[in-house]
Amino acid sequence: MKIISTPNAPAAIGPYSQAVVSNGFAFLSGQIPLDPASGKIIDGDIAAQTGRVLENLKAVLESCGSSLAQVVKTTVYLKDMDEFARMNEVYARYFPENPPARATVEAARLPRD
Repeated sequence: MKIISTPNAPAAIGPYSQAVVSNGFAFLSGQIPLDPASGKIIDGDIAAQTGRVLENLKAVLESCGSSLAQVVKTTVYLKDMDEFARMNEVYARYFPENPPARATVEAARLPRD
């Protein structure tokens, strides 16, 4: 088992790792739209926030020796399901071929609101 920590993605804001690699699989913690440099939520709409989240995940995956092309499953938590189409447009750009399985749910509250 290998614990992953990279400065290219936001530091964990609790007692957890950015990712853990075990038996050839990388298990990533969830991401919110934090700027890795400032540790603050970025300004912008759902499209900008989705892009930031996926860039953060990409950075963690690269630190694991992997990439978005190897992702097999994602879960997306939205504060407002009315933002689904705009989130999906950005998401699709990060997974242009063979997209992973995915679940998308609306959540009443997420870390740092």
